[in-house]
Amino acid sequence: MVWTWRYEKADGSAVTPSGGQEEFAGQGDAETWIGETWKQLVEDGVDTAVLLEDGQQVYTMSLHEE
Repeated sequence: MVWTWRYEKADGSAVTPSGGQEEFAGQGDAETWIGETWKQLVEDGVDTAVLLEDGQQVYTMSLHEE
């Protein structure tokens, strides 16, 4: 299984972050990575991150602090 993130603007359009696409062996690895890099993703124009397992959406989360 491959875990990846899809990045979107608030309007749902795709964003390609400066670091490119990362792949992870597990959900925990993917979640740890997003926790460490979300601020840079916001600077790259990302509003929402969508976690995918083998291309299937698991969940969506906002990268903006509430």
